[in-house]
Amino acid sequence: MKSLKFALFAAGAAIALTGGAAQAEQIRLMTGPQGGIWIPLGGQLKDIWEKVIPGLQVQSMPGAGVANVRAIETDKAEVGFGNTITSADAVKGNQPFNTPHKNVCNVASLYPQYFQAVVLADSGINSVKDIKGKAVTTQPRGNTGELITQHWLKVHGLSYSDVKMSFVSYTDSANQMKDNQAQMFTLGTGIPAASIMDIAAAADIKLLDMSDSIDAMKQINPGYTLLEIPAGTYPKQDQPVKVIGYATHIVASCKLPEDMVYKMTKAIFDNIPTLAATSKAMTGLTAQQMAEDVGVPFHPGAAKFYKEQGIDVN
Repeated sequence: MKSLKFALFAAGAAIALTGGAAQAEQIRLMTGPQGGIWIPLGGQLKDIWEKVIPGLQVQSMPGAGVANVRAIETDKAEVGFGNTITSADAVKGNQPFNTPHKNVCNVASLYPQYFQAVVLADSGINSVKDIKGKAVTTQPRGNTGELITQHWLKVHGLSYSDVKMSFVSYTDSANQMKDNQAQMFTLGTGIPAASIMDIAAAADIKLLDMSDSIDAMKQINPGYTLLEIPAGTYPKQDQPVKVIGYATHIVASCKLPEDMVYKMTKAIFDNIPTLAATSKAMTGLTAQQMAEDVGVPFHPGAAKFYKEQGIDVN
């Protein structure tokens, strides 16, 4: 009888240990808001990582740049998409983060992000100074694009109280523009943005130039850069447009095992053509570009991969 009890206890312990091991191989991946590029890219990363790491299960969840970093810091997620400017702020404890985030590690930069302000061609809006009293739509609060919208208005002496603001998804913002419920839509994403293409299919649009904003924006966050959206990116866009830029990257919990993150980083590099089919901005991405110093410490697993590529990130 004692032998039977011991056998049952041992079996139960084995099941518990097995369940614990299975649980340890499950990670939560925070992606982006509805209508953005991070959701399909996240789906691809889920498939890629589950194939190269036996037993790994990736749960993909919607999110946003600022919210994703917070989720990783508080152990509500293990991996996520981030934006370099806000991730660096998180590590330092700058606003909108209250304290320095010490559990957030860099994995890889993926592609440049473009902060875009699209207006209806007949709205009479030719610069940010023309939007006072107008209806403006952007992403939900906590999204990087929403934070940059605040910064952009601020450097021009404006705030949300000067306009009629709406904080919704890319898809809902596009619908508001098409229905003329909003006259300007601001967003941070790759180019061409699917939501802007959706608007352009229903109405004539134009992008606002931000050349006069960059110096003041850099005073808020030195990670801001000036990027150019080439002519022809959107319908009837016959001239290049300068906009505020930053980069999308992958961040991970510093608590994740080194070997796991090494394999995840290597898998990104080995599957760039596949990922570029979803985001053309990733075409030709190099290990050197993935290893760009953005002010966020690299996970030891990612650092190991870059070291093998001859890149010292320490």
